[in-house]
Amino acid sequence: MRAWLLVYGVCYVVIEMVGHSLATVGWPRITALDVATAVTDAFLTVSLALAALLGLKLGAERWGRSVASRLTGDEPVEWERAAPIGVRSWRPEPLALPSAPAPAPSSGSTYTIGAYSRRRRTAPSFPEEPGHLL
Repeated sequence: MRAWLLVYGVCYVVIEMVGHSLATVGWPRITALDVATAVTDAFLTVSLALAALLGLKLGAERWGRSVASRLTGDEPVEWERAAPIGVRSWRPEPLALPSAPAPAPSSGSTYTIGAYSRRRRTAPSFPEEPGHLL
């Protein structure tokens, strides 16, 4: 089949589907939204049909060979029986991480004095009696 004949057939089907959709709405009451909906539905239907045909064709090609080889009793190809090929990594082994530095000696305080830290609180964290809010 020639490609131009297939393209002509697909365009004809799309035009017929759009015409049928617009005829069901009624020619005097057609809006731009009706036209856009009809064109979108027609192209969606045609694309889904072509996808199904392509899937059937690819499936027939793939499984057709295996079914034909089973029916004729042919042996599988050499590469189908071969074991997987091992691959060595080209990267060197990672270097060991250095050990953690020793903790600094503490001055007995939980908090350190610095730009982003606070001094130790003099009041307990959870007082028994509620205080005032700021």
